[in-house]
Amino acid sequence: MAFSSRRGGVGGWAQSLLPSSITSKQHSSKQPRKSRRRAALKDFVLTNFFTIGLSVSFFLFILIVFSFGVPKPLLSSHFRRGVSRTRKPSYRKSPASDPVSGAVVDITTKGLYDKIQFLDEDGGPWTQGWKVGYRGNEWDDEKLKVFVVPHSHNDPGWLLTVEEYYNRQSKHILDTIVDTLSKDNRRKFIWEEMSYLERWWRDASDSKRESFISLVKNGQLEIVGGGWVMNDEANSHFFAILEQITEGNMWLNETVGVIPKNSWAIDPFGYSPTMAYLLRRMGFENMLIQRTHYEVKKELALNKNLEYVWRQSWDANEATDIFVHMMPFYSYDVPHTCGPEPAVCCQFDFARMRGFVYELCPWGKHPVETNQENVKERANMLLDQYRKKSTLYRTNTLLVPLGDDFRYISIDEAEAQFRNYQMLFDYINSDPSLNAEAKFGTLEDYFQTLREEAERVNYSRHDEVGSAQIGGFPSLSGDFFTYADRRQDYWSGYYVSRPFFKAVDRVLEHTLRGAEIMMAFLLGYCQRAQCERLPTGFSYKLTAARRNLALFQHHDGVTGTAKDHVVQDYGTRMHMALQDLQIFMSKAIEVLLGIRHEKVDQFPAQFEPAQVRSKYDAQPIHKVITAQEKTVQTVVIFNPLERTRDEIVMVVVQRPDVTVLDSNWTCEKSQISPDLDQNRSTLFSGRHRLYWKASVPAMGLQTYYIANGFVGCEKAKPATIRISSSDQLPCPAPYACSKVEGDSIEISNQHKKLTFGVDHGLLQKITHQDGSQNVVNEEISMYSSIESGAYLFKPNGDAEPIIQAGGTMVVSEGNMVHEVYSFPKTAWEKGPISHSTRIYNGEKTIQEHLIEKEYHVELLGTDFNDRELIVRYNTDIDNKRIFFSDLNGFQMSRRETYDKIPSQGNYYPMPSLAFMQGSNGLRFSVHTRQSLGVASLKNGHLEIMLDRRLTRDDGRGLGQGVMDNRPTNVMFHILLEANISVPTHPLSNSHPSSPSLLSHLVGAHLNYPLHIFIAKKSQEISVQPPPRSFSPLSVPLPCDLHIVSFKVPRPLKFFQQPVEESRFVLILQRLHWDSSYCHKGRSDCASVADEPVNLFEMFKGLSVSNAQATSLNLLHGDTDMLGYSEQFMDGAQEGHVLISPMEIQAYKLAIRHQE
Repeated sequence: MAFSSRRGGVGGWAQSLLPSSITSKQHSSKQPRKSRRRAALKDFVLTNFFTIGLSVSFFLFILIVFSFGVPKPLLSSHFRRGVSRTRKPSYRKSPASDPVSGAVVDITTKGLYDKIQFLDEDGGPWTQGWKVGYRGNEWDDEKLKVFVVPHSHNDPGWLLTVEEYYNRQSKHILDTIVDTLSKDNRRKFIWEEMSYLERWWRDASDSKRESFISLVKNGQLEIVGGGWVMNDEANSHFFAILEQITEGNMWLNETVGVIPKNSWAIDPFGYSPTMAYLLRRMGFENMLIQRTHYEVKKELALNKNLEYVWRQSWDANEATDIFVHMMPFYSYDVPHTCGPEPAVCCQFDFARMRGFVYELCPWGKHPVETNQENVKERANMLLDQYRKKSTLYRTNTLLVPLGDDFRYISIDEAEAQFRNYQMLFDYINSDPSLNAEAKFGTLEDYFQTLREEAERVNYSRHDEVGSAQIGGFPSLSGDFFTYADRRQDYWSGYYVSRPFFKAVDRVLEHTLRGAEIMMAFLLGYCQRAQCERLPTGFSYKLTAARRNLALFQHHDGVTGTAKDHVVQDYGTRMHMALQDLQIFMSKAIEVLLGIRHEKVDQFPAQFEPAQVRSKYDAQPIHKVITAQEKTVQTVVIFNPLERTRDEIVMVVVQRPDVTVLDSNWTCEKSQISPDLDQNRSTLFSGRHRLYWKASVPAMGLQTYYIANGFVGCEKAKPATIRISSSDQLPCPAPYACSKVEGDSIEISNQHKKLTFGVDHGLLQKITHQDGSQNVVNEEISMYSSIESGAYLFKPNGDAEPIIQAGGTMVVSEGNMVHEVYSFPKTAWEKGPISHSTRIYNGEKTIQEHLIEKEYHVELLGTDFNDRELIVRYNTDIDNKRIFFSDLNGFQMSRRETYDKIPSQGNYYPMPSLAFMQGSNGLRFSVHTRQSLGVASLKNGHLEIMLDRRLTRDDGRGLGQGVMDNRPTNVMFHILLEANISVPTHPLSNSHPSSPSLLSHLVGAHLNYPLHIFIAKKSQEISVQPPPRSFSPLSVPLPCDLHIVSFKVPRPLKFFQQPVEESRFVLILQRLHWDSSYCHKGRSDCASVADEPVNLFEMFKGLSVSNAQATSLNLLHGDTDMLGYSEQFMDGAQEGHVLISPMEIQAYKLAIRHQE
């Protein structure tokens, strides 16, 4: 309610008028003089008091309307079907100058964990709860309103591939829905996954399509969520979540003409507040979730807090609030949705009657056909469950899902459910004494009725913060990891399962983003018919790439919890998408650099990526630059970030006697080091790694040349090599080699010195420039886990170190890169891991501040069955077992290790970053470019799981272990930072913590790497082409402003639309950074986004003639409903962008080439 007196009247109409009369009264009392003029005035006022009062009131009313607009009615249009509800953000709380100062809420998930004892007590029929009862008079004043919501959960890949599922089940389910709903308009249904709906749409007849649209329009069939898939919320990066929801929502809107506003997420294994934020900013109004820790469900149910308003932990202004319904019981199947007693509820799953394909009820009592003889008994039995379930919630509006995985596959099955339930509903509704009404419904039916009841009946509690969005419910912040469904079965294994494909997922993400940027610039700068063909011809493959990335975000895709052949299908799709995107980018750089315009779409590309994959499950291989005598090979580097990058880059060359030249043919300093194989017996490959410092403009291209025999330039300097090995390794030419002396090795740059133990080849300590030291004590260990599976992590005790004394080490030290490579000795002849540690000497680069760790993992063969491999950093940081891990690459979440739950419950998702800090403010951060699992089980320890190989199924339906391991490279960027202001220990700091500005930039460089392309053919050194570069931004953006996406959403329709239409999309993110850590100096930032950015002047040579604020799914132009401030829309119209920290904002742009 926008003007609720319940909230204390801030902004209410009565309070806004009252002070004026009080003020005037006080004002008159301060004037004691009683002149005749004053008396006459007094008499006039008294005589005309009513007229004057009415005039003043009218004047103030006009003033208020002029200032604030016409007020909305209290009964919002949300409750009228078919009309979108307009919601403005509430700013009740505060003077908050810092919008990230922290939310004020009733419940935090940390508070729940502190309170709950995790005793797993037997609750009787509701095993994980208690014996639920009711008095019987709860519905005397407000009858029970039951909405039974039929649904079918269709996994786009799990036990079968998405195509197998479609042909065997999903196609028939959608046919069944259309046929059975068309017979009776009282029947309802909801559908979630657009991947299946789009596939069905291609096959469906025109009449089937028309019937489907008609059912949606009349409210019988609701599309909920409407993403391409129901995405995972632990491993998925927010970029990929945005992509998959937008792809589904836009297809749905273009095809069916609807935009979803209710989210349905019954199967992800834990829930992230990032999802709540993104949905709110997409215009969603309500969410439903299911898989949260059973003890958390019980605690919330005990206090009738299963429905709440989810608020971001950093939101002090209630601008991110979204309403959430949490299902209370173990599962989303019928036995666990009608009420607290599954043995009873199972009897009302009429698809389990004999003659259908589903298993009978495991409790022994089975469903029977409803008839006139048994309807009274059956209806009362069912209503008893409904009543018991309703006592767990505040309102008398009840949601009862009716479905399961791949249900409603046949007409007979659907008719059995609809027929029997309608008879039960008719009986319940015909008896007024029952004070109940039951019917089929959609999510919209439920949430609309609930909100109407919450408007009528005050369910608010004393001193409850609640939300201005909807009264009567508590506010909550935090996330719901790590999920446990029973006993001590924590679902933390899927954070790491199939790490190879988790890494490919992120490569596809940043490659897709880069290709979208190139596509946008091609279309923006395109001035001739010939250049249209490349982007438009590629449009189909671009759409396929988006959808293949979207498909893998499914909660059995990126999680690594599908059958082997399904994982292969996901991998093949991603590999195909990567190949297509790289071919397009290879051709696009020719156009953007002005090398070739004509028929670029018809001829093979002149360039190819520096790294290529031979098949879907192979590691990328570096293309080798041959550099024959008197030849030069062109290298083009693409920078996908919004700031110029000065960065040390690497390519592999065949010959060491090479020179690096920039696009002006000016000499560049460079270094060569021996290229290493992941093979102990043949460690040196015979090739060489060539390093130099490149400078690439923001979102642009820069050209370099690798030359052999160029007179006047110094050749690349060879690194010096030191070797520690029991094997006799030959010294590769042209390097100078020596043996390692002593029991430790040191490498250093201008900021730090790293010390390694020679015996085990592991990092021991870091010495800083000022002489201070930090213990790191790197450890590589393994858990033995005979009960773990794809989903569950259930170790037998602690992890045991696996590194023995006597491995091989190669130290390479050059003018740009220092590297320690370790091939450690283990109990196995072929060890499961080797690793490199690198530091860089690049002045004024991000790299000079970080430590690069790269682990090559090969958990292959039966020796490693039922083992889980970790790296652990045993530091001297006093973190009290508290650390922070990111949620979807968007925000950080505080983690605390609890003794009352087992180790597996103290593991958390780590999509991109984890850090811990001590009471002295020292912070130890680990950035990753793929999703993994992380914990701090002992003080000062941070452990990260790298891979897992498991022979057994963990009983969650997959029916197999995880045995299809691939050789995998895991890359970390480690950062140690000292606090420069008064340190606040995380134990006493309730506000959300954020990375430093430098840390944000380190993460961006790791997750959005430079794209390097190499000319397929060399040229004669005498042929010197003109300087070639591409620099599209007028000025680099501020350091805390990130371009999430710059793209043309529908390139196929680009040339069909008028040039003045907003055909481009720009999505921006304002980062929040911890200002207590040094920022501008160390990260070489020119500015931060405290001042508006001008969209109209952002690009060189491109005119932005129109900017429209829009939702994150690009479908809502009315930004009031999204929770943003009014400045978002107003500023966009003027081309000014001023974003609050933590916000993501989308703009549609009309762009044309400047003549």
